[in-house]
Amino acid sequence: MSNIYKKQTIVIFTFLIIFFININQSFSKILDIKTPAKQVIIYDHEVDEVLFEKNADQLMKPASMAKVMTSYIVFDRLKDKSLNMSDTFLVSDKAWRMGGSRSFLELNSNVTIKDLLLGLIVQSGNDAAVVLAEGVSGDEEAFSREMNRYAKTLGMKDTYFTNSTGWPHPDLQTTSRDLIILTKRIIDDFPELYKLFEKKIFTYNKIKQSNRNPLLYTMNGADGLKTGHTNESGYGLIGSVKRNDRRVTIVINGLNSKKKRRFESKRLFNIVFRETTLLSLFSNQKSLVEANVWLGKKPNVSLVASKPFKKIISPFELNKTKIKLEWMDPISAPITRGSILGKIHINIPGQQIFQEDLISSENISKMSSLVRVKSILKYLLYGDIVAD
Repeated sequence: MSNIYKKQTIVIFTFLIIFFININQSFSKILDIKTPAKQVIIYDHEVDEVLFEKNADQLMKPASMAKVMTSYIVFDRLKDKSLNMSDTFLVSDKAWRMGGSRSFLELNSNVTIKDLLLGLIVQSGNDAAVVLAEGVSGDEEAFSREMNRYAKTLGMKDTYFTNSTGWPHPDLQTTSRDLIILTKRIIDDFPELYKLFEKKIFTYNKIKQSNRNPLLYTMNGADGLKTGHTNESGYGLIGSVKRNDRRVTIVINGLNSKKKRRFESKRLFNIVFRETTLLSLFSNQKSLVEANVWLGKKPNVSLVASKPFKKIISPFELNKTKIKLEWMDPISAPITRGSILGKIHINIPGQQIFQEDLISSENISKMSSLVRVKSILKYLLYGDIVAD
């Protein structure tokens, strides 16, 4: 019995979501952006891909964006249960005297970790950052060493922390790429605690303050993370937006005003969601085709994609994408689940043709010898295939 190839072509008009690729790749052929920010990186979490970058590896000062690492360390202590939200830390004289943004903590008071985190994240309180650092590590210098150990473990190769707040220091440095690495990890590692970053208002000591992240008030789906500003660094922001199961994070820095930071961060997000879309195929392991089985205990077998295929493309490319399925038919038993039995060809205009495997979704054994002989005879006489 000879095998023949069947072919099927499907034109894809609309789609849903995505994943896959590499944090060091740039997708600038779709995103051709001009921006006044000195350092920029735009990262898509679902495909693990950098969509645009400008001076992403240039050393810069993180300012209060360093507090994301302070949050990460405290979140990690909460996750391993060495700390609890209801635990309290003492407000030292050093913390109480910290300048810059404040949570208005009272000297020698005991403050819960929950309130300290809200003061750190919502109000960007330098006093809260120092209290947390001293409570976790004994003093801020020891906590800074801990920050650098974490940075090394996370793969932040060009980052060096000198304090828990981002307060100006000649040795303090990071890059926008490193801040993307940190942001991805804090979102992935602590999904419940990350929700603190979307809180807009926090009141402590009868003083009500609003979150400094402008995206929370202007962008649909915005849920984090942190602004930063010093005279040396300019105005910066780590912002993250999630829409329809797609998350994009942007780090910008080096702008000369709050107004420009707010305008530019919103503009960049609008460009991303307008000019790119997420193509998601085969994510639910549904049957793509039923292939005939020769001399098996079942007459056919469902073929599925070996893995999801997910990629960022432009809306134009989405409407022109074509899929061709190619498989052997009939397929001789026995068939092992996961066996490669065909190919999927994905043709995106202007790009290479991508290939994925079509595999069996189940095991199918051979017919018994007697039934196999009967089946072969019937096929020779009538052209039918029978199953046991």
